[in-house]
Amino acid sequence: MDQQLNRPGRTPASEPVSRRGVLRAATVSAAAVGAAGLLAGPATAAPSAQSQRRRRVPVDRISIQLYTLRDQLAADLPGTLDALRRIGYRRVEHAGFVGRTAAQFRAALDEAGLRSTSGHVGIPQPFDAATWEQALADAHVVGCKKIVHPYFGRDASGQPIRDPAVYRALARDLNRAGRLAERAGLEFGYHNHQLEFVPLTGGSTGFDILSAQTDPRLVHFELDLYWTWRGAHDPVDVIRANRGRIRQVHVKDLDVEGGFADLGDGVIDFGRIFAHEREAGIEEYIVERDDAGTPPRSPADALDTARVGFDYLASLRY
Repeated sequence: MDQQLNRPGRTPASEPVSRRGVLRAATVSAAAVGAAGLLAGPATAAPSAQSQRRRRVPVDRISIQLYTLRDQLAADLPGTLDALRRIGYRRVEHAGFVGRTAAQFRAALDEAGLRSTSGHVGIPQPFDAATWEQALADAHVVGCKKIVHPYFGRDASGQPIRDPAVYRALARDLNRAGRLAERAGLEFGYHNHQLEFVPLTGGSTGFDILSAQTDPRLVHFELDLYWTWRGAHDPVDVIRANRGRIRQVHVKDLDVEGGFADLGDGVIDFGRIFAHEREAGIEEYIVERDDAGTPPRSPADALDTARVGFDYLASLRY
């Protein structure tokens, strides 16, 4: 798709560029990370063969980010949700309501036998408590337990943010959003891309600031494993530095050219990462592929991605 894709539920202020635009703008990370680096040199010793056979992803914790199926959902919401249920999914993470109200979207989920346990909704920028409280109310209608801020990291000109003060201001807003979410009975999280790992003026990174200056009781992390690698960071190292705060992971694979791949077709060793699931605090394993329905792929390819992803996670032993 040549035009920019705007994820539903995001405000222009919180998402100045599209996910597709991020991919085009990002440098190919094969140079930054190296395919060999993804497969070799683990931060800890590999789990024993016995533990690899014994541990698995709980099937009832496998979810899918519906942004993966945005074109299919727009064309046929009930049919696409029903297809996900037949694949084996019981839970999803929404990215807006596909042109429906929160109540209408919830009805479609109920009809398909699915639960939206999590949702991506950008916090207002500048922060506005009333607007955020409405988003929290909608999350309750849909049935979410978690609500996640989905995107940050570029300035008004489209360049990566390098001013630490901007990330410090975001951390304050995330704490405010998290406090209101807590009062509403919801957990609040932050989803990363590669931009949070760009070195800032002074040498730290945006992720360093968000980790240090957000309250762990109010803000957890939804670690996107693909974008973490694209930011030249090992997810295991991020887990070690944020024990108990990685409650959700976006599970998407990286091909040898630095692009997207269906789970198991790329180079990321997910079993090695999931071996640290207890240390991380992972509660949901969320399948995603950003380009699953974007040309040259067809919208129907997104359902193949969903099927491959579910089967991969359900059969993975580590």
